Amino acid sequence: MSDKLKQLTGKNPRDFEPVAYSLINDSDTELFKELVEKDDFLFDFVKQNVINRLEKNVNKNNYLNLLNFLKFYSPTYEDFIVGALAKYANEDLTDMMLEKFEQGDENEKTYCAKFFSLVNDPLALEFLHKYAFCENPDLSANCACALASFGDTEIYNKATEKLKSEDDFEKLKAVEFLVSYGNKNALEPIIQALQNSSLAENMAINLPYLVPLKEMSAHNRLYILNLIIDGLGEVSALSQVFDFELYEVFAQFTEGEISSAAQTVLLNAKEKFITLTENDEYLYDESKEVKQEISDIKSLLCGVKNLSADGEIYPKSPFVFTALELTSNAEMVRSLLNCSNQTLIVKALEILKRLNSLTPDDKNKALNNVTDENLINVIMAI
Repeated sequence: MSDKLKQLTGKNPRDFEPVAYSLINDSDTELFKELVEKDDFLFDFVKQNVINRLEKNVNKNNYLNLLNFLKFYSPTYEDFIVGALAKYANEDLTDMMLEKFEQGDENEKTYCAKFFSLVNDPLALEFLHKYAFCENPDLSANCACALASFGDTEIYNKATEKLKSEDDFEKLKAVEFLVSYGNKNALEPIIQALQNSSLAENMAINLPYLVPLKEMSAHNRLYILNLIIDGLGEVSALSQVFDFELYEVFAQFTEGEISSAAQTVLLNAKEKFITLTENDEYLYDESKEVKQEISDIKSLLCGVKNLSADGEIYPKSPFVFTALELTSNAEMVRSLLNCSNQTLIVKALEILKRLNSLTPDDKNKALNNVTDENLINVIMAI
């Protein structure tokens, strides 16, 4: 870390005030670039202090200097930069931003998309449409926010159609766009789309940013919560337990009589949080706040007694695959061998084998009910 950056992020006004002044008034792009590169190494309160210090130095005479920082994208400083530009926006600045949106690099385009969410120039719509589903997630998200601020529904409608795609990655892009767009009516179509998707966990972690878990219907909340649990620590960061308000959500489901579906999800969560706290690789780099929250959630879940997943071991349960991983009831598992879901039949055989309860009759029964050649090969190998 350079001496300048140490001063800018430090506590002494005699150090940080002249550096903040110089960064803005002299367009110190090298220092701003270093600041962006240190994003992951600075505490949030330190970064907020820096933002406050820089904001004090931006005025109507120097705000155009911020344009020199657009080549260094950071979600941390995005609102500060774009907000200041929008505050002093005029026709000339808007034209410059349109030019950068057309010809600039991806970092510049990302800032521009955010700018046009605040300054609704219709000439930006062409570019917002063009980059709405691009590979850069920050640019795509900012385009979605901007299109929502315009009230433009063309790309929103395209995204809802993409939810029907056979390509799971196309579905995921659509989900991320719709969540950034912010129309809560998209929740139900998204939930329909992620069922039977190989990327369901990746999709599910986006949904609490569209509709908080506590505001979802009990059924949707449990379904999305279960997917979030499965992906926690692998698909999503552990710090997102705060974003998802998991402690409060789990606490809600422990009040009063607990349904069989809720028991299954809570039991799944209990197993997951025990794993998180007993495996150093999950918590090693986490902050003390995250570690404490994970520990508190585990304590909450471990305090819930007599949980069982057996009530969800039936073919039409949305939690049946989770329940199978949690049960020790071989007879209930065996009852699934006559169902019409061929994937579920194979899963039941795998669980019976794990429980040391698999019989030749079980395999024969499964073979009689499975027609998919790939699944038959799996059965033969079990």
